[in-house]
Amino acid sequence: MKRIAYQFTYPTSLVIAAVAFFVTFAFAGANLSQAVSGHSAHKTSAKVSKVDRTEARIQDLHARLNITPAQEDLWNKVTQVMRDDAKKMDALNQARFEKAKAMTAVEDLKSYSEVAQAHADGLKNFIPVFEELYAGMSDYQKKDADTLFRHGSHRTLKSKSK
Repeated sequence: MKRIAYQFTYPTSLVIAAVAFFVTFAFAGANLSQAVSGHSAHKTSAKVSKVDRTEARIQDLHARLNITPAQEDLWNKVTQVMRDDAKKMDALNQARFEKAKAMTAVEDLKSYSEVAQAHADGLKNFIPVFEELYAGMSDYQKKDADTLFRHGSHRTLKSKSK
C-alpha cells in the first residue's frame, strides 16, 4: 500500500481554522450590540416609535378580535397596559440609542438586559388584564385570539369571527 501525502498538515489545518474563527469573530464582534439587540443604530433612529406601533397594534387587535361594546371596559384596561409598556420601552430604547456609541460592551449588555427585563415586566402586567378580557370573549373571539397570539399579527386569522 502506498501512503498518500496530504497537502495540508494538521498544524496548517489548525491555523486555517483559527484564522476563519477570528475573521468570523471580528465581523460578528464589530456589531455585537446589533447582534444582541437585533437593531442597528441607523435602523433604530429611522424606526417608528414603540408608542406609534402600539397604537396601530391596538387598532388592529380591536378589529381582529371583534371587541364588543360590552367588552370595551376590559379592553381599555388592556390598552392602558399596552400604552404604559410602550412608553417605558420607548424611553429605554431612546436612552440606549443615545448612549450606543459611547457604551462599553458590558454597558451595552446591561442596557440590553434592562430592555429585556422591561419587556418581561410588561408581559407580566399584560397577562392578567388580557386574561380577564379573554375570559369574557365568545368562543369565536377566543379562537381568533388563540390564532393571533400563536402566530403573530403578520398572519391573517383563519377562522371567521362572529
